[in-house]
Amino acid sequence: MKRILFALIATAAAIAVTSPAFADEALAKAKKCTTCHAVDKTKVGPSYKVIAAKYAGQKDAEAKLVKAILNGGSGSFGATPMPANASVSEAEAKTLVAWILSLK
Repeated sequence: MKRILFALIATAAAIAVTSPAFADEALAKAKKCTTCHAVDKTKVGPSYKVIAAKYAGQKDAEAKLVKAILNGGSGSFGATPMPANASVSEAEAKTLVAWILSLK
């Protein structure tokens, strides 16, 4: 019985640790971010890993990226502008940015 309980707790812990990454990637897909971005390759826009590397260690990174998601932007990664994503709330943008910045 103790072994089964331990196995269940270990499984629950593993799911809890990995679920946020999947949930945030799922949010990116649901909000159509993956139309232009991918985790590790350039599409229309830069990969999420390139974005994370560029903004690593910047204290205002979250605010800059949330603003770019909500209002659009241009010039940070070349001439192609990023349109505003009206379907993303500020809370969702913060969740997406936290996930992007966590990528290595």
